Amino acid sequence: MGPMASYRRDLAVRAAVTQGLLTAESPVVALLDVAGIRASATALTGAFAAVTRGGVLHAFAVKACPLVPVLRLLADAGIGAEVASPGELALARAAGLPPSRTVLDSPAKTPAELREALALGIAVNADNLQELARIDALVASAPTASPLGLRVNPQVGAGSIGALSTATATSKFGVALRDEGAREAVVRAYLDRPWLTRLHTHTGSQGVPLTLMAEGVRAAYELAEEINAKAGRPQVDTLDIGGGLPVNFASEEETPTYADHARLLAATVPGLFDGRYRLVTEFGRSLLAKHGTVLARVEYTKTSGGRPIAVTHAGVQLATRTVYAPEAWPLRILAYDSEGRPRSGRVTVQDVAGPACFAGDLLAAGRALPLLHPGDVVAVPDTGAYAFAHHYAYNSLPRPAVHGFVLADDGAVSFATVRAAQTPAEIVAEAGGAHADALVR
Repeated sequence: MGPMASYRRDLAVRAAVTQGLLTAESPVVALLDVAGIRASATALTGAFAAVTRGGVLHAFAVKACPLVPVLRLLADAGIGAEVASPGELALARAAGLPPSRTVLDSPAKTPAELREALALGIAVNADNLQELARIDALVASAPTASPLGLRVNPQVGAGSIGALSTATATSKFGVALRDEGAREAVVRAYLDRPWLTRLHTHTGSQGVPLTLMAEGVRAAYELAEEINAKAGRPQVDTLDIGGGLPVNFASEEETPTYADHARLLAATVPGLFDGRYRLVTEFGRSLLAKHGTVLARVEYTKTSGGRPIAVTHAGVQLATRTVYAPEAWPLRILAYDSEGRPRSGRVTVQDVAGPACFAGDLLAAGRALPLLHPGDVVAVPDTGAYAFAHHYAYNSLPRPAVHGFVLADDGAVSFATVRAAQTPAEIVAEAGGAHADALVR
């Protein structure tokens, strides 16, 4: 995210206030930078086109931002969808993603999920050999156009965030290649199934270094080469190498880049890019994070123990990971005045708190910012993935409205509703309001 993106964001904050998206009655809203999302999609497709002679399907990991208009925007930019549940598949279909540009991954697919995917012709990566046996029966019972693969765990190690490292010795994902007899079982599984033509791996995401990701991809490539050699033909024709490019949450800078990642992969696994294999990628956070911003009004300010505290309307319901694991998921805070202009004034160490009724609901603790005042606006950038689209209904706080914005040549900002704000009636309905007497009859 460079100076132009920061400029667009500043104009969007101001416009959100002046156009009435953020008010005393609607004190929290989320914004998506359409131009920024398109730029990320272009950077991704261009980075891989520069290093490979084969075809590539870039499938957005829907879990990173499960909003139908976002999936439609990415599809318009040439990006498919990677889904991991019936709900995510329904979202992708609602966005108009065709089966040929959709990939199903999940460690716990039900028979019904598999039948639906095979009937639609969606690519499926089995997570384990038991699931592969289940697919055997489905393939035997009805023809399918679905490309089929198996996920393997190269067991190359962990990054700095264990929960997001998926290629550890004991990861719950895929067939662990270094376990006794596992590699031989995988090779035999392919030789016994001529229709098994894909191989899938994913090393992890935030906190995982690019070199470790490249090692995981190399392990999968070497396995594909072994399978094809023993089959005497190019049976495995597609490698799904996952996604997981880390995001820089510390500054405006977008590092590492897709070009960095693609060049390292090409240097580490050159045979993968010589045209013999088709590729699938599954990037998520890196496509959206930098292009989303939460805006929240400061409701009150106070001092406790000598430290100023600004109480806002954005907290654990929107930035859940940050609140519960602030060391792993720190977010920047930008200060604006009540009219949406960058706030000036003496920088003061202060806490920025959310609205939830527990003490740990803090967006930032001890953060140096211009002193905030009631009615001011705090902006939380880099929240376009795994944040406001994944509402955590603590205190039955409502889901905020989400708006995409574009900037005209004259600097005018226009907004489009991506998701309307949740109403009290919708909260009641989700909480069993239609069954109020169910337990007292």
